[in-house]
Amino acid sequence: MQKVQAIPAESGMFASAGKRNAVVCLLLVVATLALYDAVSRNPFINCDDDRYITENPYIRGGLSWATVRWALSSTGQAGFWHPLTWISHALDVQLFGFNPAGHHFVSLLIHSCNAVLVFLLLTWASGRWLASIFVAALFAVHPLNVESVAWAAERKNVLSGFFFLACIGAYGWYAVRPNAKRYAAVAGLFGCALASKPMAVTLPFALLLLDYWPLGRMKGSYQSGPIPARPAPLGRLAVEKIPLLIMSAAASWVTLVAQKAAGATRSTGQFPWTVRVENAVVSYAEYIWKILWPSHLTPVYPHPGNGLSGWQVACATVLLLAVAGLLIFIKRGYLIVGWLWFLGILFPTIGLVQVGDQAMADRFAYIPELGLFVMIAFGLTEILDARKIALTWRAIPSAAAILVLALVTHHQIGYWRSSYDLWSHAVSITRDNFIAEDNLGGALILMGKEEEAYPHFLAASRINPKDPMSRSNLGTYYQTHNQLRAAVREYQTAVQLTSDASLLGATYANLGAAERALGEDQQARQDFEQSLRFNPGQFNAWLGLGLLASREGKVDDAIGFLRRSIELQPTAEAYLELGRGLLQAGRLAEARIAYQGALSLDPDLAEAQQAADALSLRAQ
Repeated sequence: MQKVQAIPAESGMFASAGKRNAVVCLLLVVATLALYDAVSRNPFINCDDDRYITENPYIRGGLSWATVRWALSSTGQAGFWHPLTWISHALDVQLFGFNPAGHHFVSLLIHSCNAVLVFLLLTWASGRWLASIFVAALFAVHPLNVESVAWAAERKNVLSGFFFLACIGAYGWYAVRPNAKRYAAVAGLFGCALASKPMAVTLPFALLLLDYWPLGRMKGSYQSGPIPARPAPLGRLAVEKIPLLIMSAAASWVTLVAQKAAGATRSTGQFPWTVRVENAVVSYAEYIWKILWPSHLTPVYPHPGNGLSGWQVACATVLLLAVAGLLIFIKRGYLIVGWLWFLGILFPTIGLVQVGDQAMADRFAYIPELGLFVMIAFGLTEILDARKIALTWRAIPSAAAILVLALVTHHQIGYWRSSYDLWSHAVSITRDNFIAEDNLGGALILMGKEEEAYPHFLAASRINPKDPMSRSNLGTYYQTHNQLRAAVREYQTAVQLTSDASLLGATYANLGAAERALGEDQQARQDFEQSLRFNPGQFNAWLGLGLLASREGKVDDAIGFLRRSIELQPTAEAYLELGRGLLQAGRLAEARIAYQGALSLDPDLAEAQQAADALSLRAQ
């Protein structure tokens, strides 16, 4: 077993390690909060923030026992089982309502805590606090992490990262003196990581890597720091991880079932194995490049399909093999563990099991990138130690690198100031990105620029004729332009192309509205009911049923349907129709309240104002 001692230069700068660590942690938090300050002024964006927060009927009510029960049992809302993520969003709504500043600040605070955990864990386990500071600083400011912090719906990423790192801390505690109580803490925190995002399934393998370095628990391995861990055979250490592996297997199974049910899993017919392997190899190389040179960052990198050239695959393969060969030759514990950490933790999202249509995503690198950061920081430290470079000459280039990354991060945060800025940037730096085209069109719709949105929806449907979102968006465009037959055709095409419950719920509701406008009431009712089967919280499906009931003279049914729609998402139209129904039922005081509700949402709604005034006169 190789024992690597901490260098003397890292021991005498503070009166005590505790005071030193406290100062470093405070600096990390302050610097991270200052760098990301602009995030708190950004809005929610029009991709996933709606299904996770603003239009999620289970989250909109804030934190309650009903929300907790739903969170523990839900897998269909977003294709994941991540109850702690849902609960965190509900708590945010409870505390901040729908002010995005609070939601963003909580994610930023968690990221700051994660940077502190990275520093504390590394310096405790390795004994090298200068290298640990550099790793933590890289993690705190790296532009690749902007997506995880600035995207409210990616709370699951930073939250899972927090429990992932906390679990590693508990494992170090367990390694010092193994017992059932300490192992229970490891398992509990691992369960929390899985309940935040299933990407944490690789954690047991990560712990086995840490047994090799820096903990030195594996016979013949590298112990870097002061932790008094007793070496054990590889077999015993592997058996020790079996309960955690069972948890990983269960989480993986639940995720695969949920993703398949949500229609997110792609078949080998869509993405053959050769295409998946080629994309995985190239994506690994792309992640390395973006970590070293973070430019052209976007939430969606379109999958190339079979469009990768032979030279791209060959270059990426040579790079990966060259690094592996170099590590075998150099034989440093931190290099081996850093490389395998990067490859292994990224593996579930590298695309061999293809979920969605992206080739890769910045958010997937949130924890895996730490492996490369360790390789860089500890490798440079060893080289500089050998040359006995003074601390000052180490600090200047390190600070310069951190400053450059911070400037790039500040620039990247600016793209999240609106959905339009985010997706127009994505369209400008990628090719054939139908997801970005869809979302850019949606952003323009929210800005009231329907005519500018239409070409983007057409572009998305041209790039991918089997894209249900663009078909649904085209249907909405035609519907708002009173081209109802064209809208119906697009909606019907969309529902045939997807099994995503959320999209089906919304599309069937819109299809029913178009059919109701055409006078096809029976078919409209069937589609509203179909919408609610996919999403019982689809507010406009309840609204549609209320309008149909009103047309048929079923006043009590109409009132019930409209009240349900308003409970889920208040709209001026629903309040207006509710007022009419209550007025027809002779419930004048309630009708006046309903009209006032309509006016609170749309003060220019003349019909509601006239009805409210008439009721006021009658009351006199």
